[in-house]
Amino acid sequence: MRTRIWHVLVLLAALLVAGVAAVAWLNLRGEAPAPQLLRAPGTAPTPTDPAVLEQGAYLARAGNCMGCHTVPGGAQYAGGRGIETPFGMVYAPNLTPDADTGLGRWTPDAFWRALHHGRSLDGRLLYPAFPYPQYTRVLREDSDALFAYLQSLAPVKAPAKPHQLQFPFNTQAALAVWRALYFRAGAWQPAAGAAPEWNRGAYLVQGLGHCAACHSARNRWGGLAEEGLLLGGALEGWHAPALGGTQMPQQELVQLLQTGVAATASATGPMAEVVFGSTQYLSGDDLRAMATYLQTLPAPVPAAAPVARARDAPLGSKVYAQHCAQCHGEQGEGRPGAFAALAGNRAVTLQDPSNVVRMVLQGGYPPATAGNPRPYGMPPFSHQLSDAEVAAVSSFVRQSWGNMAPAVGTIEIYRAREKRGR
Repeated sequence: MRTRIWHVLVLLAALLVAGVAAVAWLNLRGEAPAPQLLRAPGTAPTPTDPAVLEQGAYLARAGNCMGCHTVPGGAQYAGGRGIETPFGMVYAPNLTPDADTGLGRWTPDAFWRALHHGRSLDGRLLYPAFPYPQYTRVLREDSDALFAYLQSLAPVKAPAKPHQLQFPFNTQAALAVWRALYFRAGAWQPAAGAAPEWNRGAYLVQGLGHCAACHSARNRWGGLAEEGLLLGGALEGWHAPALGGTQMPQQELVQLLQTGVAATASATGPMAEVVFGSTQYLSGDDLRAMATYLQTLPAPVPAAAPVARARDAPLGSKVYAQHCAQCHGEQGEGRPGAFAALAGNRAVTLQDPSNVVRMVLQGGYPPATAGNPRPYGMPPFSHQLSDAEVAAVSSFVRQSWGNMAPAVGTIEIYRAREKRGR
């Protein structure tokens, strides 16, 4: 009996390995052969047509490449910034044309393979913290323009920092399994019958903008759930809300992406970085195209359970009056041009309270943009308010002035403090 079970287990393991190998082979189809990937010493890297370089610079902004590939205060695009994942820390590599530590020996084919297939110059599988599951949709002409721009930068010698990942997630075998389950190299296909503006917005959101990387939920193995629906996700303790079903008028959504602030919303946390380094630089036509596409996405299914009133409303009201009303108004109306309204603010009434709790604990600023060069910020209250007071005031703003969202408990405040090291 034991022998039979052992044989079955061996057979299942062999089938699993064969399946992974088959999918891996399918993923490899269409990749450039090795000789085209390595640039010979002394040869010109790429064309330097000014129009191509300008397009590449714009695309680098659209993809917010500098956001991940630049250490705060460091050389632009020289890599080294850590990206936190549930499996450990992944460090972004050097994108400057340094021959030893950057892209100096790469060719356009090698760069295309990295974006489209998720492979490095030496054939290694890349970690999906580099969002090639979305970049696989980038058109070849855009990939070439982006590469040409990166090759025009001043080279910076900056060796790659080794990733700090737990076993077995630090192995190529684990990556191969992940790719077999969750990645297929694809190609951008405009939707037949859709308006050009809608298709342009879909291309930016689904491809270089890689919005799904944050705004779609992931399973325990890091695979995206219902990527195209953008029904909400998480990043570094913040909640990335669903992008479908918003009632925000198109021009207000464009304003939020362009300036970081709107009548009933402001970009904070990781989204403030995106606006600061990326979307504020996009053209009005592209921002309107993105808004057009986003407004056609389905809304998440609302929670069926009724929302219970917070028991500590008197404490929440007291804390709000002492620390919040001066800026945000007694009725949560905010101050136009300065502080966002809390009444009717979608970020306040999300099912997940993480963003409200984060702002109360650590404060923050919307991004400084051309349309809002001197943003008004909020001070941190983590050392001034107890867990009970933070929970109470968070619940108060989520359940006042017509807002109605689940109350916040002290355990959620404790967890948020733990993530930030108190």
